[in-house]
Amino acid sequence: MQQLRLFFIAVQFFTRLPIPRWVGFEHEWLHHASRYFPLVGVVVGAIAAGVYAAGATVFPAPVAAVLSTVATIYATGAFHEDGFADTCDGLGGGMTRERVLEIMKDSRVGAYGAIGIACMLAAKLTTLAMLPPASAIGALLLAHPLSRLAATSLIWRMEYARAEGKAKPLAERVTTPEFAIATTTVTIAAALLLAVGALDLRAIVASLFTCFLAAWWLARKFARRIGGYTGDCLGAVQQLTEAVIYLAVLATLGHGALA
Repeated sequence: MQQLRLFFIAVQFFTRLPIPRWVGFEHEWLHHASRYFPLVGVVVGAIAAGVYAAGATVFPAPVAAVLSTVATIYATGAFHEDGFADTCDGLGGGMTRERVLEIMKDSRVGAYGAIGIACMLAAKLTTLAMLPPASAIGALLLAHPLSRLAATSLIWRMEYARAEGKAKPLAERVTTPEFAIATTTVTIAAALLLAVGALDLRAIVASLFTCFLAAWWLARKFARRIGGYTGDCLGAVQQLTEAVIYLAVLATLGHGALA
């Protein structure tokens, strides 16, 4: 029952989805909720895949991709997109650690953030639209939990860069066993997708490699620029790795323009 409570707390923290009233809330639970961040991704991925599948029965693939993306943005309240935009503004406009953190804390979106989120959405939508429907559904079901595991890896391995912040409770206590739970969630999801033929082994391996390469690259940048990570950084990792997973799946299909 306590594990179920922690899952619902993660759902409440990372999405707009309602949770049962009996769950309650204690601040201490936030310290352990990040183990279920990828499981929240399974829920969001299921919403995305369901909307895509429903849309694809009536509309062409590009429209289904847009509807799917809108559904995930609505479900999460653009939580991760906002973090990505703030990170683009901070890293693009700040020269010192203090200035980067100051810009990232500002709720206003600047030029770097607007350009960054526009390019990110364009990359995701274009890639999903180019995928065959079955592959797009598989990619959605893999990308959402896997990208959230990549973000969780920063909580596990890096220091929080601020003295306080919305993600601070999640940053204080993520043990290796808790990260193992998060990893197991993604492993099961990937195995099921492979078993039912939604994605082949090449697509899954390529997704894993590119996802964690992108997360590693961003983690190094965060360490160098601000000495750790913030909640916005987690959103940036989730968004970038989600996009590269879609690209990885598409790349394994051999549909290059010059191929």
